[in-house]
Amino acid sequence: MKIFFTIPGEPKGKQRPRTGVTRDGRRVMYTPAETSNYENYVKLMYKLHCQDQKLSGALHANITGVFAVPASESRKKKEQMLQGKIRHTKKIDCDNLAKIVLDALNGLAYDDDKQVCELEVRKIYGETPMVAVSIWEVVPGADQQED
Repeated sequence: MKIFFTIPGEPKGKQRPRTGVTRDGRRVMYTPAETSNYENYVKLMYKLHCQDQKLSGALHANITGVFAVPASESRKKKEQMLQGKIRHTKKIDCDNLAKIVLDALNGLAYDDDKQVCELEVRKIYGETPMVAVSIWEVVPGADQQED
């Protein structure tokens, strides 16, 4: 089984947990609101596109972050970015992009993200910012890659 869905909008990465202090002086850890909101958005997009599909066993995940070309770039540079001649090397990090998506799908697309044993993450420029996610079950003994 294979699932595919897109998350419209500029890709976001998982932020580090923050430490706060309560009124009585105790320290507490919390997830930043931007991370929580984006994880909820990923869940919503998954539910809209994939309903109740749930994968099992070993999984392969392919995550592509499509970033908008900066408006300040020259026309020539914009064309090079859209053709893939200039790659996206700015924030966010690939690992943080993967983490926010995979963590959000825990319990929905699969039981736990520890099932993901193969992971491909890309950052590219495109006309429409989004994150494209495809995840499929790895067939034991098959060395072929699905696209």
